[in-house]
Amino acid sequence: MQTEVNMRNNPSVKFEPTVKDLMTPEPFTLCEDDNVRVLEELMAWRNIRHVPVVNQGGELVGLVTHRDFLGIAISQLAEIKKSEVDRLYEGIKIGSIMKKKVASVVPETPLHFAAEIMVKNKYGCLVVVNGSKVLGIITEADFVKAFFEWDARFTMGSSI
Repeated sequence: MQTEVNMRNNPSVKFEPTVKDLMTPEPFTLCEDDNVRVLEELMAWRNIRHVPVVNQGGELVGLVTHRDFLGIAISQLAEIKKSEVDRLYEGIKIGSIMKKKVASVVPETPLHFAAEIMVKNKYGCLVVVNGSKVLGIITEADFVKAFFEWDARFTMGSSI
């Protein structure tokens, strides 16, 4: 009788975490023809800062970030009515503000390598793909959350 070994819980087997262990699967995506108003609403609704842009086949074609949005955002200080801002945002397509060169990794990428890519290039996220199909996204926030959870689990007397 063969016994399946759980590599994660077996101290004699070195476990190397991968992007798949930390990524957010099936992230919210937009299409190039979606408008900036949709982006603004999605980011506010889901409290996210990075949105992969896909074509009709679900293939990665770009990435739009909160920073991209802020780059074209109409200042609240301009005293423009919300309805006018919405109308203007509806005329700006995501394809016109997205980054087309997007850093991506596969789910099997070791976490330390993904972190190195993000730190060296000052990326806020990496899109996780299989070929050109979007499977997930891994962000700086995912790393912070994982570090916090790891620290809280191993800190003696933690009140959290």
